[in-house]
Amino acid sequence: MYVACSTRCFADRPLDWTLRHIAEMEFNKVDIAIQEDCSGLKPSEVVRNPDSAQHLIRHGPSLMPAALELNIRAQTPAEYRRQLEVLCRFAKQLTSACVTIPAAPAGADFEGEVARLNDYVQVAQREGVILTVETMTGTLTEDPQTAVRLCQAAPGLGLTLDPSYYICREGGPRSFDVVFPYVQHVHLRDTGRKPGEFQVRVGQGEIEYGRIVTQLQRYDYDRALTVDVLADRENPFDVETEVRKLKLLLESLV
Repeated sequence: MYVACSTRCFADRPLDWTLRHIAEMEFNKVDIAIQEDCSGLKPSEVVRNPDSAQHLIRHGPSLMPAALELNIRAQTPAEYRRQLEVLCRFAKQLTSACVTIPAAPAGADFEGEVARLNDYVQVAQREGVILTVETMTGTLTEDPQTAVRLCQAAPGLGLTLDPSYYICREGGPRSFDVVFPYVQHVHLRDTGRKPGEFQVRVGQGEIEYGRIVTQLQRYDYDRALTVDVLADRENPFDVETEVRKLKLLLESLV
């Protein structure tokens, strides 16, 4: 296992600044968010000019992309698939092992989502990358058992574990041990149980980092633990300070 940093920690800054700053904090690996609603790379931009996007990343500091976090906005399923193909090819060119997308919204037809994900897994596998869906409130993966069923029904599909969504949720925390055999990527911050505590200062929340690492080791997980303290103007703390604290904590565990 190794520790990486997500560009979402500094999503309010230009990507070149973010990559340089992550390197200055002595990270070697980076999780690159490619989303339409951030100031960094947007899926539409990468699809339009992948060579330019690759140059932007490669021209900066020597950081190895551990994963790509995608949020594609497309008018039709066919357009979504076309953009995903380009972005999986882009991940291969960056030698990024993993591409993460959101699962369908909670309440969506399960069999329809399985068919969609089976197709997308094949798209990713043709480019030699792993497709994952993130464990997230508001999607089918908000229920750990359903997340596992998706992986079982779509062979080759993995999970990007974000335990915050299983801790800070209506009805209180729930066990997510069942997902660990399918985890291919991890996003971490500290999180409390109460509403409004999705992000708290490191050490003041409920995330059991040591237990998560131990569970991952049981299944020979050898990929990234990504520091993913989300940039938010309402944060009652300095994001960079929390990123540095979590980096040191995770490095002490691996």
